[in-house]
Amino acid sequence: MRMNKNELLKKIAFSIEKGKVSLMSPHPPEMEGEKGTDELTREALDSGIPAKEILSNGLIIGMQKVGEQFRNNEIYLPDVLMAAKSMTVGMEHLEPYFKSGDIRYKGKIILGTVEGDLHDIGKKIVGMFFEGNGWEVIDCGVDVSGDMFCEAVKKNRPNAVGLSALLTTTMVSMEGISKEIKLKYPEVKVIIGGAPVTMGFAAKIGADAYFPGPQGALDFLNIACKKNKTG
Repeated sequence: MRMNKNELLKKIAFSIEKGKVSLMSPHPPEMEGEKGTDELTREALDSGIPAKEILSNGLIIGMQKVGEQFRNNEIYLPDVLMAAKSMTVGMEHLEPYFKSGDIRYKGKIILGTVEGDLHDIGKKIVGMFFEGNGWEVIDCGVDVSGDMFCEAVKKNRPNAVGLSALLTTTMVSMEGISKEIKLKYPEVKVIIGGAPVTMGFAAKIGADAYFPGPQGALDFLNIACKKNKTG
């Protein structure tokens, strides 16, 4: 029996939450043989549900639940990675609607692991959370210098820049990079994160915010973007 709109959107959100990518995906075991985000998103589009609704009431709802569960230590990194993979498949179906302007991004953020640091996975998870919640992400990769960040800001004009570091020896370079960005582009928010980073360190170097997990950073961005639009 064909699902109605609300049922279908709830099913998409649930498939994101559980990391069910497609019909053929074996994860999670209790959903074996069920449709995943791939088939459900296509079914929603084919049934005439606007792409914007699929994003807002399906994919984003699912990723928000994942973010909350991760923040509350109810799920772990492998669960987040599967949810992000599921979300990415759904976003691929919506990509043409972003390009045509039928769906608009909430804003734009540049991400990068700071100079001297080659760690990537934490940054990638944060980027997936942002993308799954309607943000355009420009990932500069790893070992990114202040000049490289500033060049990316000049080219892309983002709302924010996210700096990542996993080592105490490389987090110190965040100060110079943050100050360089704020000097040239004072309107751009600078968010920092990584295992050795703290709120006190963020305040010391003049960054706008620090969060230990992606959901907090996402909440900050959503609020900051609304203020910019209304202010």
